[in-house]
Amino acid sequence: MDPNKYLPSSAYNSPFWTTNSGAPVWNNNSSLTVGTRGPILLEDYHLVEKLANFDRERIPERVVHARGASAKGFFEVTHDISSLTCADFLRAPGVQTPVIVRFSTVIHERGSPETLRDPRGFAVKFYTREGNFDLVGNNFPVFFVRDGMKFPDMVHALKPNPKSHIQENWRILDFFSHHPESLHMFTFLFDDLGIPQDYRHMEGSGVNTYTLINKAGKAHYVKFHWKPTCGVKCLIGDEAVKVGGSNHSHATQDLYDSIAVGNYPEWKLFIQIIDPDHEDRFDFDPLDVTKTWPEDILPLQPVGRLVLNKNIDNFFAENEQLAFCPAIIVPGVYYSDDKLLQTRIFSYADTQRHRLGPNYLQLPANAPKCAHHNNHHEGFMNFMHRDEEVNYFPSRFDPVRHAEKYPIPSTILTGRRDRRMIEKENNFKQPGERYRSFAPDRQERFICQWVDALSDPRITYEIRSIWISYWSQNCRAYIVVGGDSKSNSLGLWDMLQADKSLGQKLASRLNVKPSI
Repeated sequence: MDPNKYLPSSAYNSPFWTTNSGAPVWNNNSSLTVGTRGPILLEDYHLVEKLANFDRERIPERVVHARGASAKGFFEVTHDISSLTCADFLRAPGVQTPVIVRFSTVIHERGSPETLRDPRGFAVKFYTREGNFDLVGNNFPVFFVRDGMKFPDMVHALKPNPKSHIQENWRILDFFSHHPESLHMFTFLFDDLGIPQDYRHMEGSGVNTYTLINKAGKAHYVKFHWKPTCGVKCLIGDEAVKVGGSNHSHATQDLYDSIAVGNYPEWKLFIQIIDPDHEDRFDFDPLDVTKTWPEDILPLQPVGRLVLNKNIDNFFAENEQLAFCPAIIVPGVYYSDDKLLQTRIFSYADTQRHRLGPNYLQLPANAPKCAHHNNHHEGFMNFMHRDEEVNYFPSRFDPVRHAEKYPIPSTILTGRRDRRMIEKENNFKQPGERYRSFAPDRQERFICQWVDALSDPRITYEIRSIWISYWSQNCRAYIVVGGDSKSNSLGLWDMLQADKSLGQKLASRLNVKPSI
């Protein structure tokens, strides 16, 4: 027997997906849920194994959000929403809660320029009287994929080629050509918003759907939105090249310098809510992270303001060791069956335990500022002083008791174990509406981004056809050609042809027209 025959090697690839132990995987796209929507089952060994391996791929740099900048300040409630939640830090107008916020680029490495086209992270840690609340989000309100099963694959596709360590469009567009739900996210990423001017001039979003619960136990789905008081500004065209060429840390410096001179960045917090009893009234699944909630139907409700008025004291201790996790919530806030959120509940904390150690929540930036007690102890880098003799619960020698009960959603769960897509995918409507809302010059810049991406020589005819067909389904629209209004029913292909320079580029490099 050849002793090397069964050693792990890409030369002995199976023709089908397997677990690390070699068991066949019949569905590598969907998590194992109770019913079509969830929640996700912990017994989904393939999902947990896939995420656990992914979370441990890099050390010590974050797998994603490696490049970031942090600042401290406070959150102040300005509007009463106590009818919606029993969260203590939202109990009344005027209540202030200390916070630390980390902004970041998502895909690129720790030393990369802050002018690259990339989503931006927008993570807020509230140090409340009832423990920490981590509101972890991005500057875009939607995401690329709706099921966390695809998160490792998504990041692998967006990251550099593992052979050459070069980020390449053919890998990105190959992967996402299998996931038309990503179209909505691309209307943000390839739009002007894809390169914010700096961190002060960008919006933030919780992305995932959470649940607010009031004292009576009534639950509402909620989405969180941060709006900068100084407005949204972006780097367009050559502006990013000019700024990045002179300072690859421009956004970090802008944040630090603004706070240092007393020009404190400020955002307003708004929420949108849906009564879970009414969720079937929409033509999309409200828990789908690739969708936005229409503001004309579900208006933004003001909640409070976020002010960053203090720079961090040490970059390593309060930026590199700062750790967030969507699972960290407080009474009055709970999760939803959002498949991506359900996965992030496990994945983020697991990543931090690998990156920083099992006691990462003892680090000053991550530790709660309120009194706390549990019997978690020992392990790597444990520096908490403990002098008690009882490390179990309950005990008649230890006066610690259970906290008062607080409400959580009481939904009755029924359904078969299954791996399925959600029922209301509706992948094309919202991206098309967003594109059609752009001014003509903004549409043209968006199209140019796609022409450039689709011109990668390694992108096949099939992949180009798929993408043009996707955008044709999205963008049957009213467009402007040469200053004259014109009705167009064929989508991106004809929009490209309408501009001679783009048409020539398409003819020479793409040479493909979709079947519509």
